[in-house]
Amino acid sequence: MKLPHLFLALALVASSLPAGLSAAETKDVKAETAAVVDRINAKLGAGKTSEEDFAPEIKAFDKLLAEHKGEKTDDVSEVLITKASLYVMVFHNAEKALPLVQALKTDFPDTKLGQEADGMIQGLEKQIQSEKLQSSLVVGATFPDFAEKDTAGQPLSVARYKGKVVLVDFWATWCPPCLAALPNVIKTYQQYHAQGFEIIGISLDREGDGEKLAKFTKDNNMPWPQFFDGQYWNNKLAVQYGISAIPHSYLIDGAGKIIGVNLDGAELPAAVAKAVGAK
Repeated sequence: MKLPHLFLALALVASSLPAGLSAAETKDVKAETAAVVDRINAKLGAGKTSEEDFAPEIKAFDKLLAEHKGEKTDDVSEVLITKASLYVMVFHNAEKALPLVQALKTDFPDTKLGQEADGMIQGLEKQIQSEKLQSSLVVGATFPDFAEKDTAGQPLSVARYKGKVVLVDFWATWCPPCLAALPNVIKTYQQYHAQGFEIIGISLDREGDGEKLAKFTKDNNMPWPQFFDGQYWNNKLAVQYGISAIPHSYLIDGAGKIIGVNLDGAELPAAVAKAVGAK
């Protein structure tokens, strides 16, 4: 998920403090905000990550907003977006960030950030939806199936492999972590395919990369089916399952239950071996 203005806000505000002047000396809202960000960065450097850890800084943001209420300026809007950034970046709580960005739209409509709020709101709403979807796709849950066609035009679903162990693997040829994990996936497939292990690839490659994907899978001995629609992060199945980062995978048993999520290294072959009853 990309929310550039939220993610960059802390760095932008922190870098804007006038050289040689403290917040107390300038009494400037931008400088005061930057001073709070300095304290946040110091705590992050010390390993602090909870909302409770940053309660004084949140209170400081609220105090700034109260003191400058009625000032509909870019500098004051930065206070609001920096607080929202804290919830997104550090606390990973998009639900608490959303009303802050909505307030940015309604209270600061003529500022630069206020005019860009719609895009940030849409991004946060999508992130919240993704987080809710991901929270339901846990070990022990039934994997909600799909019915699509693979790159060869053949029907594709988990149900087609009923009774077998299936890895649903979200990945892309442009993704370095995916490529780093791939040798382990290929090795596991080669070792356990004959005993009932299957893989369904969900490629988040871009539009026009169909031939590249086909060549890549052939060159790397990846004979399993791939779903590809060229929609990048808007890949139909990635959206359906709330995928916001790759690689991301689900290991599913013969009854359609999730038995592993994002297994890597030795975890993947061990879990597959157990599931297929390898001796």
